[in-house]
Amino acid sequence: MDHVYEHLVTLLTDKFEVPPARVTPEVTLNDLELDSLAVVELYVTLQEELQVPLDDSAASGDLTVGDVARSVTALLVEPDRTSDRGAV
Repeated sequence: MDHVYEHLVTLLTDKFEVPPARVTPEVTLNDLELDSLAVVELYVTLQEELQVPLDDSAASGDLTVGDVARSVTALLVEPDRTSDRGAV
């Protein structure tokens, strides 16, 4: 998860201009002041950059940065099982 988490932090700070000190695994996307459109854009960007099948319709501001990183990591580790557990 470390690589994915670091990539997510970089994406949040560079593309969404979130101050790096605000990004922790426990903080929600809402706490980072990402609106619903920004959350979907984050998911789409992660899908494109990391080639994972995230379900952007399930994107929620209530998810933590750690939740998103774990979901992406799981998809990278076991891409064949995404239909079994539902994509985040």
